[in-house]
Amino acid sequence: MTLKNQVQLITYPDSLGGDLKQLHQMLRGPFAGLFAGGIHILPPFPSSGDRGFAPLTYLEIEPEFGSWEDIRSIGAEFDVLVDLMVNHISRQSPYFQDFLEHGRASKYADLFITLDKIWEHGEPVRADIEKMFLRRPLPYSTFTTSGGGEEKVWTTFGKTDPSEQIDLDIHSPLTRDLLRQFFLNFKEQNVKIVRLDAVGYVIKKLGTSCFYVEPEIYEFLDWIKEMADSLDIELLPEVHAHHSIQTKLSEYGCWIYDFILPYRVLEALTGRSNTALYDYLRTRSPKQFTMLDCHDGVPVKPDLDDLIDTKEARELVDLCVERGANLSLILSEEHKAPDGFDVHQIRCTYYSALNEDDDAYLAARAIQFFAPGIPQVYYVGLLAGRNDLEQVALTGEGREINRHNYTLEEIAAESEREVVQRLMKLIRFRNEYSAFHGTFRVLEAAEDEIRLMWEQGTAYCRLHINLQNYKTVIEYIDQQGQEAVYWV
Repeated sequence: MTLKNQVQLITYPDSLGGDLKQLHQMLRGPFAGLFAGGIHILPPFPSSGDRGFAPLTYLEIEPEFGSWEDIRSIGAEFDVLVDLMVNHISRQSPYFQDFLEHGRASKYADLFITLDKIWEHGEPVRADIEKMFLRRPLPYSTFTTSGGGEEKVWTTFGKTDPSEQIDLDIHSPLTRDLLRQFFLNFKEQNVKIVRLDAVGYVIKKLGTSCFYVEPEIYEFLDWIKEMADSLDIELLPEVHAHHSIQTKLSEYGCWIYDFILPYRVLEALTGRSNTALYDYLRTRSPKQFTMLDCHDGVPVKPDLDDLIDTKEARELVDLCVERGANLSLILSEEHKAPDGFDVHQIRCTYYSALNEDDDAYLAARAIQFFAPGIPQVYYVGLLAGRNDLEQVALTGEGREINRHNYTLEEIAAESEREVVQRLMKLIRFRNEYSAFHGTFRVLEAAEDEIRLMWEQGTAYCRLHINLQNYKTVIEYIDQQGQEAVYWV
């Protein structure tokens, strides 16, 4: 399929009004015309944790959210994007529960990575673990089967012990058959794009970091891409890694995420300097999904390794923390910076990171929308949401700072705020103006200015941002062929 070069929305199935039906009503009502590019619905499947990212299956929709009929209905009007956690599935899934019931005799046993698939006699070796890019203290969990036996299985993610997220053995024919079932179902349900969540962790190989292991990762990508292509489904690999890996994925032919842009924009606006942002915009791949905010946080390490001065990064991080942010940290000593800098992500709303300054926030969105690629706007960002410190305190989960669920009444009220109205107008301009299908240029500017341009035929639009006061203006040729000015 051909992706639309227009703005997409990212949202949980229950975050804009309570369920999928209300989400569809929002898209037809107050948000009509905003998200012609599509809708990324964060996991709407039955799940046992991690706000949907520990799915029991991809063959059902969580009843509280709605049904596949709702997904098909949204998909009839918008390109729907959903996640597939190719690396893992829920401990509560029927597949793993059968394994706990029957042990190695389970018909699903080969879906999972018992430690004897990795180490001789299934005994983990500390020296091997120390080389791995860990997301929890140990990369495995211990379970007791119904027969009283003990099984250690690979679990890359999960805050609990044992983990709720059980890794899948992507080398197993059973796993590939299961993934094929999920893709066939997506096709039937009008899903157009699948994000391969956590795909960087699918290869486990001793002596490596067990993250984006080359060349083995490409064999898996070849297989899953061939299957997706046969179903006319677009893939979006999600990999938080050194920027060189994103470059490799792009060269491989994949759409990728621009996980560098959110930091660079924040840095430019808070530091009032275009230097690093300009260097980046001049060299980046155009085949990217752009974002500023998401359900996790603003990426730092490892996405910007070798691109940032960690002392300067610490100052930016500290500024965000002063404004209410909390941090996700790197666990593996080997993957921290030499000076100990260990920030994985800055967790906050982007509006709060910019000190709730309307002009700064609109300037940030203007840069995002002018950067080549497909822009995604997170639902909290759409409503210029503030840090939800109350929810963080209530749940103990730092990521809840940017995961507020809006009632219909809140949506109506927030939509009337001037900053939100201005953002909606900017989204419509990005969706409708023809020059965004043409050629992009970074224009020369003083260090405290940003000047970007798109042109196609006689149409052009030029963005100018004054980084001293965040005033943003777009000069463009209107439908009558006249020069026009749009103050963002």
